[in-house]
Amino acid sequence: MPIRVLLVEDSPIALAILKRILSSSPDIEIVGTARTGKEALALIPQVQPQVICTDLHMPQMDGLELTQEVMATFPKPILVVSASVQDRGSENVFKLLQAGAIDVFPKPLAGSAADYEKVKNELISKIKILAGVSVFTQRRRVHQSLFSPPAMTLPPTPPPARRVSYPIKMIAIGASTGGPQALHRILSPLPADFPLPIICVQHISEGFLQGLVDWLEAECQLPVKIAAMGEFPHPQTIYFPPEKRHLELDPQGRFYYSQASPVSGHCPSVTVTFESVASVYGRSSLGILLTGMGRDGAAGLSAIARAGGLTIAQDEQTSVVFGMPREAIALGAAQQVLPIGEIAKTLLGLTKSQLY
Repeated sequence: MPIRVLLVEDSPIALAILKRILSSSPDIEIVGTARTGKEALALIPQVQPQVICTDLHMPQMDGLELTQEVMATFPKPILVVSASVQDRGSENVFKLLQAGAIDVFPKPLAGSAADYEKVKNELISKIKILAGVSVFTQRRRVHQSLFSPPAMTLPPTPPPARRVSYPIKMIAIGASTGGPQALHRILSPLPADFPLPIICVQHISEGFLQGLVDWLEAECQLPVKIAAMGEFPHPQTIYFPPEKRHLELDPQGRFYYSQASPVSGHCPSVTVTFESVASVYGRSSLGILLTGMGRDGAAGLSAIARAGGLTIAQDEQTSVVFGMPREAIALGAAQQVLPIGEIAKTLLGLTKSQLY
Protein backbone atom coordinates (compact mmCIF):
# COMPACT_ATOMS: atom_id res chain seq x y z
CA MET A 1 0.00 0.00 0.00
CA PRO A 2 1.37 3.45 -0.88
CA ILE A 3 2.18 5.96 1.85
CA ARG A 4 -0.72 8.40 2.32
CA VAL A 5 0.54 12.01 2.34
CA LEU A 6 -1.27 15.28 3.07
CA LEU A 7 0.33 18.44 1.63
CA VAL A 8 -0.26 21.75 3.44
CA GLU A 9 1.07 24.61 1.32
CA ASP A 10 -0.37 28.00 0.35
CA SER A 11 1.92 28.66 -2.62
CA PRO A 12 0.41 27.22 -5.85
CA ILE A 13 3.87 26.95 -7.44
CA ALA A 14 5.43 25.15 -4.47
CA LEU A 15 2.39 22.88 -4.20
CA ALA A 16 2.64 21.97 -7.89
CA ILE A 17 6.33 21.08 -7.52
CA LEU A 18 5.68 18.97 -4.42
CA LYS A 19 2.82 17.14 -6.13
CA ARG A 20 4.97 16.44 -9.18
CA ILE A 21 7.83 15.11 -7.05
CA LEU A 22 5.75 12.87 -4.81
CA SER A 23 3.49 11.64 -7.62
CA SER A 24 6.59 10.30 -9.37
CA SER A 25 6.94 7.62 -6.67
CA PRO A 26 4.64 4.58 -6.84
CA ASP A 27 5.16 4.23 -3.08
CA ILE A 28 3.45 7.55 -2.27
CA GLU A 29 -0.16 8.69 -2.69
CA ILE A 30 -1.18 12.31 -2.18
CA VAL A 31 -4.53 11.96 -0.41
CA GLY A 32 -5.23 15.67 0.08
CA THR A 33 -3.96 19.24 -0.18
CA ALA A 34 -4.69 22.27 1.98
CA ARG A 35 -3.78 25.96 1.80
CA THR A 36 -3.97 26.64 5.54
CA GLY A 37 -3.63 24.81 8.82
CA LYS A 38 -7.38 25.10 9.37
CA GLU A 39 -8.13 23.36 6.08
CA ALA A 40 -5.63 20.65 6.97
CA LEU A 41 -7.20 19.99 10.38
CA ALA A 42 -10.58 19.50 8.72
CA LEU A 43 -9.11 17.13 6.14
CA ILE A 44 -7.06 14.88 8.42
CA PRO A 45 -9.98 12.79 9.79
CA GLN A 46 -11.31 12.34 6.25
CA VAL A 47 -8.12 11.38 4.38
CA GLN A 48 -6.24 9.68 7.25
CA PRO A 49 -2.70 10.60 6.12
CA GLN A 50 0.31 8.65 7.32
CA VAL A 51 2.59 11.67 6.84
CA ILE A 52 1.84 15.42 6.82
CA CYS A 53 4.08 17.87 4.92
CA THR A 54 3.51 21.45 6.02
CA ASP A 55 4.90 24.89 5.30
CA LEU A 56 5.76 27.27 8.15
CA HIS A 57 4.22 30.52 6.92
CA MET A 58 0.52 30.27 5.94
CA PRO A 59 -2.59 32.43 6.39
CA GLN A 60 -5.22 31.78 9.11
CA MET A 61 -3.20 29.04 10.86
CA ASP A 62 0.55 28.66 10.35
CA GLY A 63 2.65 25.53 10.52
CA LEU A 64 3.49 25.90 14.20
CA GLU A 65 -0.15 26.14 15.30
CA LEU A 66 -1.05 23.28 12.96
CA THR A 67 1.68 21.08 14.44
CA GLN A 68 0.53 21.86 17.97
CA GLU A 69 -3.08 21.01 17.10
CA VAL A 70 -2.17 17.81 15.28
CA MET A 71 0.01 16.57 18.13
CA ALA A 72 -2.74 17.35 20.66
CA THR A 73 -5.54 15.62 18.74
CA PHE A 74 -4.37 12.96 16.28
CA PRO A 75 -0.56 12.70 16.27
CA LYS A 76 0.97 12.04 12.85
CA PRO A 77 4.55 12.23 11.55
CA ILE A 78 5.08 15.79 10.31
CA LEU A 79 7.73 16.98 7.85
CA VAL A 80 8.24 20.75 7.74
CA VAL A 81 8.86 21.82 4.13
CA SER A 82 9.92 25.44 4.33
CA ALA A 83 11.69 28.16 2.39
CA SER A 84 12.80 29.71 5.70
CA VAL A 85 16.49 28.93 5.34
CA GLN A 86 19.52 31.20 5.48
CA ASP A 87 17.60 33.80 7.50
CA ARG A 88 16.19 34.31 10.97
CA GLY A 89 13.05 32.46 9.87
CA SER A 90 14.99 29.21 9.88
CA GLU A 91 15.20 29.41 13.68
CA ASN A 92 11.38 29.44 13.80
CA VAL A 93 11.28 26.19 11.83
CA PHE A 94 12.82 24.40 14.80
CA LYS A 95 9.97 25.53 17.02
CA LEU A 96 7.82 23.17 14.95
CA LEU A 97 10.20 20.33 15.82
CA GLN A 98 9.94 21.34 19.46
CA ALA A 99 6.15 21.14 19.08
CA GLY A 100 6.29 17.61 17.69
CA ALA A 101 7.28 17.69 13.99
CA ILE A 102 9.99 15.18 13.14
CA ASP A 103 12.16 16.71 10.42
CA VAL A 104 12.72 19.72 8.13
CA PHE A 105 13.28 19.97 4.39
CA PRO A 106 13.93 23.00 2.14
CA LYS A 107 11.04 23.94 -0.12
CA PRO A 108 11.79 22.67 -3.65
CA LEU A 109 12.47 25.38 -6.22
CA ALA A 110 12.70 25.29 -9.99
CA GLY A 111 16.31 24.48 -10.90
CA SER A 112 18.51 22.31 -13.06
CA ALA A 113 17.52 18.75 -13.89
CA ALA A 114 20.33 17.42 -11.70
CA ASP A 115 19.20 19.54 -8.74
CA TYR A 116 15.60 18.45 -9.26
CA GLU A 117 16.55 14.76 -9.22
CA LYS A 118 18.62 15.21 -6.07
CA VAL A 119 15.79 17.04 -4.26
CA LYS A 120 13.23 14.51 -5.50
CA ASN A 121 15.21 11.54 -4.20
CA GLU A 122 15.92 13.18 -0.85
CA LEU A 123 12.31 14.22 -0.28
CA ILE A 124 10.89 10.82 -1.20
CA SER A 125 13.44 9.17 1.08
CA LYS A 126 12.42 11.40 4.00
CA ILE A 127 8.74 10.63 3.44
CA LYS A 128 9.49 6.90 3.53
CA ILE A 129 11.51 7.28 6.74
CA LEU A 130 8.75 9.24 8.46
CA ALA A 131 6.09 6.75 7.37
CA GLY A 132 8.13 4.03 9.10
CA VAL A 133 8.09 5.78 12.49
CA SER A 134 6.29 3.37 14.85
CA VAL A 135 4.42 3.79 18.15
CA PHE A 136 4.31 7.47 17.31
CA THR A 137 1.76 8.53 19.92
CA GLN A 138 3.68 6.87 22.71
CA ARG A 139 6.94 8.44 21.56
CA ARG A 140 5.41 11.90 21.56
CA ARG A 141 4.29 11.43 25.15
CA VAL A 142 7.84 10.61 26.10
CA HIS A 143 9.18 13.68 24.31
CA GLN A 144 6.66 16.07 25.80
CA SER A 145 8.17 15.70 29.27
CA LEU A 146 11.47 17.50 28.82
CA PHE A 147 13.11 16.92 32.16
CA SER A 148 11.22 14.01 33.73
CA PRO A 149 12.44 10.46 33.02
CA PRO A 150 10.29 8.10 30.94
CA ALA A 151 8.04 5.69 32.78
CA MET A 152 10.34 2.77 31.90
CA THR A 153 14.08 3.33 31.83
CA LEU A 154 17.14 1.19 31.63
CA PRO A 155 19.35 1.56 34.68
CA PRO A 156 22.57 3.31 33.68
CA THR A 157 25.61 1.07 33.65
CA PRO A 158 28.17 2.54 36.07
CA PRO A 159 31.26 3.81 34.30
CA PRO A 160 34.32 1.64 34.75
CA ALA A 161 36.26 2.27 37.93
CA ARG A 162 39.41 3.11 35.92
CA ARG A 163 37.57 6.15 34.60
CA VAL A 164 38.54 7.97 37.78
CA SER A 165 42.13 8.00 36.49
CA TYR A 166 41.08 9.31 33.08
CA PRO A 167 38.62 12.20 33.48
CA ILE A 168 36.56 13.06 30.43
CA LYS A 169 37.90 16.03 28.45
CA MET A 170 35.73 15.91 25.31
CA ILE A 171 32.12 14.94 24.54
CA ALA A 172 31.09 14.10 20.97
CA ILE A 173 27.44 13.62 19.96
CA GLY A 174 26.03 12.38 16.65
CA ALA A 175 22.42 12.38 15.42
CA SER A 176 20.21 12.28 12.33
CA THR A 177 16.39 12.04 12.03
CA GLY A 178 14.87 13.23 15.31
CA GLY A 179 18.23 14.62 16.34
CA PRO A 180 17.38 18.31 16.88
CA GLN A 181 14.74 17.35 19.45
CA ALA A 182 17.11 14.85 21.10
CA LEU A 183 19.93 17.40 21.22
CA HIS A 184 17.56 19.87 22.85
CA ARG A 185 16.68 17.30 25.51
CA ILE A 186 20.35 16.67 26.29
CA LEU A 187 21.87 20.13 25.96
CA SER A 188 19.25 22.49 27.41
CA PRO A 189 19.54 21.20 31.02
CA LEU A 190 23.34 21.65 31.11
CA PRO A 191 24.44 24.56 33.31
CA ALA A 192 26.39 27.57 32.10
CA ASP A 193 29.47 26.34 33.97
CA PHE A 194 29.44 22.87 32.37
CA PRO A 195 33.20 22.28 32.26
CA LEU A 196 33.67 20.41 28.96
CA PRO A 197 33.57 21.18 25.24
CA ILE A 198 30.86 19.36 23.26
CA ILE A 199 31.00 18.61 19.53
CA CYS A 200 27.67 17.80 17.85
CA VAL A 201 27.30 16.38 14.34
CA GLN A 202 23.70 16.54 13.10
CA HIS A 203 22.58 15.32 9.68
CA ILE A 204 20.34 18.10 8.41
CA SER A 205 19.15 19.41 5.04
CA GLU A 206 21.34 22.08 3.51
CA GLY A 207 20.48 25.59 4.65
CA PHE A 208 19.07 24.70 8.07
CA LEU A 209 22.30 24.45 10.08
CA GLN A 210 22.45 28.09 11.16
CA GLY A 211 18.79 27.95 12.19
CA LEU A 212 19.53 24.89 14.33
CA VAL A 213 22.49 26.65 15.95
CA ASP A 214 20.44 29.81 16.60
CA TRP A 215 17.54 27.82 18.08
CA LEU A 216 19.77 25.83 20.42
CA GLU A 217 21.67 28.99 21.37
CA ALA A 218 18.38 30.54 22.49
CA GLU A 219 17.32 27.40 24.38
CA CYS A 220 20.60 26.46 26.09
CA GLN A 221 22.65 28.03 28.87
CA LEU A 222 25.87 27.19 27.00
CA PRO A 223 26.99 29.09 23.89
CA VAL A 224 26.38 27.21 20.63
CA LYS A 225 28.50 27.94 17.55
CA ILE A 226 29.94 26.56 14.33
CA ALA A 227 33.52 25.44 14.96
CA ALA A 228 36.15 27.74 13.46
CA MET A 229 39.10 26.39 11.49
CA GLY A 230 42.23 26.31 13.69
CA GLU A 231 40.35 26.97 16.91
CA PHE A 232 41.00 24.95 20.06
CA PRO A 233 37.79 23.54 21.62
CA HIS A 234 36.92 25.52 24.73
CA PRO A 235 35.08 24.25 27.83
CA GLN A 236 31.51 25.45 28.34
CA THR A 237 30.91 25.58 24.56
CA ILE A 238 28.88 23.51 22.09
CA TYR A 239 30.30 23.17 18.56
CA PHE A 240 28.86 22.07 15.21
CA PRO A 241 30.72 21.42 11.94
CA PRO A 242 30.01 23.73 9.01
CA GLU A 243 27.82 22.52 6.17
CA LYS A 244 29.44 20.21 3.60
CA ARG A 245 32.62 19.74 5.67
CA HIS A 246 33.81 16.96 7.94
CA LEU A 247 34.97 18.31 11.31
CA GLU A 248 38.18 16.82 12.70
CA LEU A 249 40.92 17.65 15.19
CA ASP A 250 44.59 17.97 14.27
CA PRO A 251 47.31 16.34 16.43
CA GLN A 252 47.46 19.49 18.54
CA GLY A 253 43.71 19.31 19.17
CA ARG A 254 42.65 22.22 16.92
CA PHE A 255 39.59 22.07 14.67
CA TYR A 256 40.10 21.61 10.98
CA TYR A 257 37.71 21.02 8.09
CA SER A 258 37.99 18.15 5.65
CA GLN A 259 36.50 18.00 2.16
CA ALA A 260 36.95 14.23 1.97
CA SER A 261 34.24 12.14 0.35
CA PRO A 262 30.99 11.56 2.25
CA VAL A 263 31.04 8.67 4.73
CA SER A 264 27.92 6.48 4.80
CA GLY A 265 26.47 9.10 2.44
CA HIS A 266 27.06 12.01 4.83
CA CYS A 267 29.29 15.08 4.96
CA PRO A 268 29.73 16.07 7.73
CA SER A 269 29.94 12.52 9.03
CA VAL A 270 29.50 11.47 12.64
CA THR A 271 32.04 8.66 12.23
CA VAL A 272 34.75 11.00 10.89
CA THR A 273 34.40 13.30 13.91
CA PHE A 274 34.15 10.44 16.40
CA GLU A 275 37.28 8.78 15.00
CA SER A 276 39.19 12.06 15.23
CA VAL A 277 38.04 12.59 18.83
CA ALA A 278 39.11 9.03 19.67
CA SER A 279 42.54 9.65 18.14
CA VAL A 280 43.19 12.90 20.03
CA TYR A 281 41.39 12.33 23.35
CA GLY A 282 41.47 8.52 23.67
CA ARG A 283 40.40 7.41 27.14
CA SER A 284 39.29 10.95 27.97
CA SER A 285 36.55 11.00 25.32
CA LEU A 286 32.82 10.34 25.62
CA GLY A 287 30.80 9.47 22.51
CA ILE A 288 27.00 9.59 22.32
CA LEU A 289 25.05 8.28 19.31
CA LEU A 290 21.43 9.39 19.05
CA THR A 291 18.36 8.69 16.91
CA GLY A 292 18.79 8.46 13.15
CA MET A 293 18.50 6.41 9.98
CA GLY A 294 21.48 4.48 8.61
CA ARG A 295 24.83 3.47 10.05
CA ASP A 296 26.86 6.69 10.24
CA GLY A 297 28.45 7.00 13.66
CA ALA A 298 28.47 3.31 14.55
CA ALA A 299 32.08 2.75 13.44
CA GLY A 300 33.06 6.05 15.05
CA LEU A 301 31.52 5.07 18.38
CA SER A 302 33.40 1.78 18.13
CA ALA A 303 36.64 3.76 17.65
CA ILE A 304 35.99 5.70 20.85
CA ALA A 305 35.29 2.47 22.73
CA ARG A 306 38.49 0.86 21.40
CA ALA A 307 40.45 3.93 22.48
CA GLY A 308 39.20 3.41 26.03
CA GLY A 309 36.60 6.16 26.03
CA LEU A 310 33.02 5.93 27.27
CA THR A 311 30.19 5.31 24.79
CA ILE A 312 26.40 5.76 25.01
CA ALA A 313 23.65 4.94 22.50
CA GLN A 314 20.07 6.18 22.73
CA ASP A 315 17.55 3.41 23.41
CA GLU A 316 14.92 2.23 20.94
CA GLN A 317 11.89 3.42 22.93
CA THR A 318 12.91 7.10 22.81
CA SER A 319 14.53 7.11 19.34
CA VAL A 320 12.44 8.48 16.49
CA VAL A 321 14.44 6.16 14.19
CA PHE A 322 16.51 3.42 15.83
CA GLY A 323 18.91 2.93 12.92
CA MET A 324 22.22 4.49 13.97
CA PRO A 325 22.03 3.42 17.63
CA ARG A 326 21.05 -0.12 16.59
CA GLU A 327 24.08 -0.38 14.31
CA ALA A 328 26.39 0.76 17.12
CA ILE A 329 24.86 -1.69 19.58
CA ALA A 330 25.23 -4.51 17.04
CA LEU A 331 28.94 -3.67 16.76
CA GLY A 332 29.31 -3.86 20.55
CA ALA A 333 30.30 -0.17 20.50
CA ALA A 334 27.75 1.07 23.07
CA GLN A 335 28.76 0.54 26.70
CA GLN A 336 25.49 2.08 27.86
CA VAL A 337 22.04 2.18 26.19
CA LEU A 338 19.98 4.96 27.74
CA PRO A 339 16.63 6.72 27.27
CA ILE A 340 17.08 10.27 26.06
CA GLY A 341 15.94 11.68 29.41
CA GLU A 342 18.78 9.91 31.22
CA ILE A 343 21.64 11.03 28.99
CA ALA A 344 21.88 14.63 30.28
CA LYS A 345 21.71 13.31 33.84
CA THR A 346 24.52 10.89 33.05
CA LEU A 347 26.67 13.71 31.66
CA LEU A 348 26.10 15.82 34.74
CA GLY A 349 26.84 12.89 37.03
CA LEU A 350 30.07 11.97 35.25
CA THR A 351 31.44 15.49 35.15
CA LYS A 352 30.48 16.28 38.75
CA SER A 353 32.20 13.13 40.01
CA GLN A 354 35.35 13.66 37.97
CA LEU A 355 35.86 17.35 37.41
CA TYR A 356 34.12 19.46 40.03
